[in-house]
Formats: sequence, C-alpha cells, structure tokens
Amino acid sequence: MGGSGFNSFREFYPFYLGEHANPTCRRLHFVGSCVALGFIAAAIATLNAWWLLGALVSGYAFAWVGHFFFEHNRPATFKHPFYSFAGDWVMFKDMLTGKIRF
Repeated sequence: MGGSGFNSFREFYPFYLGEHANPTCRRLHFVGSCVALGFIAAAIATLNAWWLLGALVSGYAFAWVGHFFFEHNRPATFKHPFYSFAGDWVMFKDMLTGKIRF
C-alpha cells in the first residue's frame, strides 16, 4: 500500500467524492476550476507566468471555502495532495458530462 493509504487513484476517488457530498462545495470547486482555467489561458495569452499563481490560489480558495463553510471537513489536499489534485479535475469532468450533479 502506498503512503497515501490508497493503492490507486481508483480506490481514492470514491473517498474523494464522499468528501464532496454537499452540492455547494462541489459548485465552488467547479467555479474555482473554471477561474483557474481562465487564469491559465491568460498566462498563455500574455506570456506572463504570474497568472499561474492566480490559477493556483483561485482554485484552492474556492475549494477550501466550500470545505470549511459548507462541507465542514478538511480538504483532502492536506493528506492526499496528488490524488486530490487529480480528483478535482476528474470531478470537474464528471460534472461537465453530467455524471455528477451540480
């Protein structure tokens, strides 16, 4: 078993979804991811890497507000940073495709 307590992302993802049961928390994650994508686009368009810092801050800020004020739990990022980062984007895709409700 890996140091994260999960053998794979496939094992981690159901846990991750359980940590995002509150719809407002999920919506805030989605908004933060959209804002982060916008900042990444700005970084590419302007060739200014400072936008990448904005992408990182905005993505986590929206998510953490969702966890602390709506989900009332600690973000998975603190214990599982790599799986959590991947989980954010898989959940984003699942919300876009309708697999997970907004």
